[in-house]
Amino acid sequence: MKVNSSEFIISAVGPDQYPDDALPEIALAGRSNVGKSSLINRMINRKNLARTSSTPGKTQHMNYYLINENMYFVDFPGYGYAKVSKTQRATWGKMVEKYLAERDTLKLVLLIVDLRHPPTSNDKMMFDWLKHYDIPLCVVATKADKIPKTRWPKHVKIMKQELGVLPGDLFIQFSSEIGLGRDELWALVSEHIQSTEQEVVEEEVSGQEPDAGEVSEA
Repeated sequence: MKVNSSEFIISAVGPDQYPDDALPEIALAGRSNVGKSSLINRMINRKNLARTSSTPGKTQHMNYYLINENMYFVDFPGYGYAKVSKTQRATWGKMVEKYLAERDTLKLVLLIVDLRHPPTSNDKMMFDWLKHYDIPLCVVATKADKIPKTRWPKHVKIMKQELGVLPGDLFIQFSSEIGLGRDELWALVSEHIQSTEQEVVEEEVSGQEPDAGEVSEA
């Protein structure tokens, strides 16, 4: 996909602040400091639209980024950072869970994991939760450039086995540094956006009044 425009819209803390324009949303979930912001920046070919931080746990809201005026990336608060209070983690968890369960415009969740390391218990919990509720999901294993290519298959195998990824589940290796996986991920995102646009067209067609010349059966 060619990105012609991208802009930060809002750091939302609840449904009353989410955009109400019904555009499709692609959410990014993952532990703190796993590279969600860097992934967004690589996807849109900008360095600092999504602000990266050396301080894990800094993202405390749902950050909305409007892409090409026809979709959003939604960056979730990172989970699993020990220095964040239990109360704050619980608040984030409830906000994210409510969004995932009720947001009609959510079309795909990208579960961002670090290919260098086995998945955390929080990664496994998020994966299982999304699968249980049948929410469209793709595991994106970042930081592949930090591992020699000869070791990629071993790390991918460990990641898939420990998460419980099954044949047919979506899994993409990614590197924000070298652009690995960018085109593949855009193709997947575009597919989910296009399916949404097709649904809208079908709804509009089904809701049209019959032409004056049409005769309905009695």
